[in-house]
Amino acid sequence: MLHHRILGRFHEPLKERTRGRHVWLDACDWDADRIGDALPDVEVYIGSKLRAEDARRAARLRLVHVVGAGYDGIPLDALHPGVTVATTHHHGRSIAEHVLMSVLMLSRDVLTADRALRTGRWRNVAVEPGLPFGTALGGRRVGIIGFGETGTEVARLCQALGLGVRAVRRDPTAPVPADLRPDWIGGNDRLPDLLAESDIVVVTVPLSAATRGLIGPAELRAMGAGALLVNVARGPVVQEEALYEALRSGAIGGAALDVWWAGPPDPPSRLPFHELPNVLMTPHNSGHTTDTFAARALEIADNIGRLQRGEPLVNVVRAGDIPAAPDTGTP
Repeated sequence: MLHHRILGRFHEPLKERTRGRHVWLDACDWDADRIGDALPDVEVYIGSKLRAEDARRAARLRLVHVVGAGYDGIPLDALHPGVTVATTHHHGRSIAEHVLMSVLMLSRDVLTADRALRTGRWRNVAVEPGLPFGTALGGRRVGIIGFGETGTEVARLCQALGLGVRAVRRDPTAPVPADLRPDWIGGNDRLPDLLAESDIVVVTVPLSAATRGLIGPAELRAMGAGALLVNVARGPVVQEEALYEALRSGAIGGAALDVWWAGPPDPPSRLPFHELPNVLMTPHNSGHTTDTFAARALEIADNIGRLQRGEPLVNVVRAGDIPAAPDTGTP
């Protein structure tokens, strides 16, 4: 069996599963330059970001294993042709719970009430009769853009609470899990219908040329003044200026944003979303639970085991010289 030099940021379940069988270079505290210097001598890189110039230098690299579902931080064109790229998921339930939490917080204006009470002000309709009431979720309609792992888990939780579910996705004829009963599922051409018919819109599609800027001024207008937008996909799927203006002007009711148009150490946006009272801001951590990362670590370890044994890998998104296992399909 081959022993590989593996570079990346690891969680303990991953190292425990493969301990003693490989040479591990734990880059948790490494900067990009140090990672780049080490890459020419490794066969496996585990991470979500890689500089193009470093990818070109990685002559021995066989596998890039992303630690999540999105691989937009990996420069596919810069990798040598033989390099395989694989991903891992297991975040659907955790993100779906975050979506539900966010919708409840926006529907009950939790952030404003929390800030007021911290200053000693009781902000409720008993002491301020003019305040609007919160909104219960039962009977409301949620529209889900994208119906893969995250979208189906969002649908499952929303359905359990009595919300009507509709969705659009690339292939509307793909099978739907037997326990889900959506009002309808359409192709991407039905996005205008979904926006017009939904009280809550949840964005779960991956970022691609087709989805970049998918939600712009016209789409936000179609949602209506009371609608909520939840983006747990990628920031650029929604047009930054259009969303800020829709929230500032009251064209939509509110937004929960877990993904942004920039990343650390830069501010999440060049626009002052933080000044808007109808925005819930989180730092791209909706899937960050022990459940998600333990399952991901085990799946990455299993894939490295397949590589060692010469077996096909799962979740391959870019085929190199390592065979891919048959795709069982995702809803």
